[in-house]
Amino acid sequence: MGDSEVRGRLWTDTWLPAVLLGVAGVGWWWSVVSASSMGGDGMSMDTQSEMPMQPQSPMSFAAFLIAWVAMMAAMMLPAVLPVVRRYTREAGGYAAPAVIFVAAYLALWSVTGIPAFLAWSHLNGPLAHADSWADRLAGAVVLAAGLYQLTPLKATCLRHCHAPTSLPLQQGTHLDGLGQALLAGGRYGMYCLGSCWLLFALLIAMGTMGLAWMLALSVVIWLERITLFGEWITRVTAAMLVALGVVLLVHPAFVSHLIS
Repeated sequence: MGDSEVRGRLWTDTWLPAVLLGVAGVGWWWSVVSASSMGGDGMSMDTQSEMPMQPQSPMSFAAFLIAWVAMMAAMMLPAVLPVVRRYTREAGGYAAPAVIFVAAYLALWSVTGIPAFLAWSHLNGPLAHADSWADRLAGAVVLAAGLYQLTPLKATCLRHCHAPTSLPLQQGTHLDGLGQALLAGGRYGMYCLGSCWLLFALLIAMGTMGLAWMLALSVVIWLERITLFGEWITRVTAAMLVALGVVLLVHPAFVSHLIS
């Protein structure tokens, strides 16, 4: 085994996981800091009371996007680590393709923060005032998220997340390899987005990006992609979300208890 191969394996098996998990850790740290400071911004319900709090000055688009990207990094990077390692190993163990792959992946998720901000900015006030239509909308989104878990599209996207066929690795120049990494990261991000976009829409529809919901969905996403019983996790999650969605449609005021 040559020195270059040893260095490649050291990067792929040691440094790469450490870097990605470190970035995810920074994302969780930022999410915790944001959660402690966003109570007055109407990001979520008052954590000390079951009564909805009055929204104050709305969060700026820049602040929301930073929080959104941090949340994506925290929730998604641990789940995509095996795929990034595989891509890096097949790309020769170099750092540059891995960095570009992850950057393209996160860039795609960052773009989704634009419609997320628009939706959140319109729903934040009605949810804070416990408007019945906003609560029913949250229930409908929860129900839709549960049903989507059982669709062929979800299954197809999740199958690509397990064994992606979207990682083009062709021989060419170094510049070609970097272009392929950009394309591969974007394509894989599309499959991840197709797999769990409604789970994140659920957070927006309920007017919260709270740590408890983030942690619960992170565990679901990780188990769906990493474990051998991922399909079972998907079905169990679907059943739970459908049941919760029905409850929220019948008793919309229950939303305040879930985001308090």
